[in-house]
Amino acid sequence: MKRFFTALAITSTFFVAQACASQVNRSETLDSNATTVSNANPHAGHNMGNSQTLKAEESPHNTHNIENSRDEHSGHSKLEPANATAKLTVADKITFNTPVPIVIEVQDNNGKAIANFDQFQEKLMHLIVVSDDLQSFNHIHPTYKGNGRFEVQANFPHPGSYSLFSDYKVAGKAEQVSVLKAEVPGNSPTAPKIDLATTKTFGNTKANLKLSQPTIKAGQEVHLIFNLQDAVSNQPLKDLKPYLGERGHLVILKQSSPLTQADYIHAHAMKNTPAAEVHFITSFPKPGKYKMWGQFNRNEKIITADFWVDVQ
Repeated sequence: MKRFFTALAITSTFFVAQACASQVNRSETLDSNATTVSNANPHAGHNMGNSQTLKAEESPHNTHNIENSRDEHSGHSKLEPANATAKLTVADKITFNTPVPIVIEVQDNNGKAIANFDQFQEKLMHLIVVSDDLQSFNHIHPTYKGNGRFEVQANFPHPGSYSLFSDYKVAGKAEQVSVLKAEVPGNSPTAPKIDLATTKTFGNTKANLKLSQPTIKAGQEVHLIFNLQDAVSNQPLKDLKPYLGERGHLVILKQSSPLTQADYIHAHAMKNTPAAEVHFITSFPKPGKYKMWGQFNRNEKIITADFWVDVQ
């Protein structure tokens, strides 16, 4: 019988309306299946076998509030925090590069399952699975089974420590992000040297990263522009389409060990920008190296463009 462990994380509310994206391979087919909205029938009879409970360290979340007329996501901070708890159940011995079933259960502070969730960015839950060395990154959408239970299969590409950022919205409450942990046994690969290049090619797409200022200062607002071109013709893309309701999505993590909520930033694409450009506005809370994953829908294929930036 397989053994499973359960990780518990109590999280603070994330007040920014957080978009999310789908699979994070370099290029892949867009998932068009809509997740069922709340009030699904309770999902019963899930005996995961022998389990042990691990409590994750609670860490305050650094709120990156960019709610203004430019991103048109104002008003979310007026909602009350959910103060929910997320619990992760996964096999205690994960085999790398093999699909692994995982379960996330959302409960209130009394341990009672929360049944109803609001859909946001076209999904009920967005899950980022990232290795703590920031080499691998996957953004997937768990399926809601009812009674606070979400299920999905995740792939862990190599041995090492992983952080899972679960983004959800309890009905009528503000969004929140729970950080859960998983370990994949084996020898972790050596992290490659940080590449601060601002032009890279991802499949058939060339991405140029432009900054509103030559040096990024901690705590100061910065404008990030992804200029997207066809890798063969070097012409601006003409086949960009909305993805999860927006022109693009940007996830940012600070190089840190261990990764916590305070290291996580999610920025929204601005509207009414040039056809082949996707613009974001955010700020970086502390000096250090940050890795960014910008995600865009090119003719029903998700392009993920990753860049490092150095914040002074």
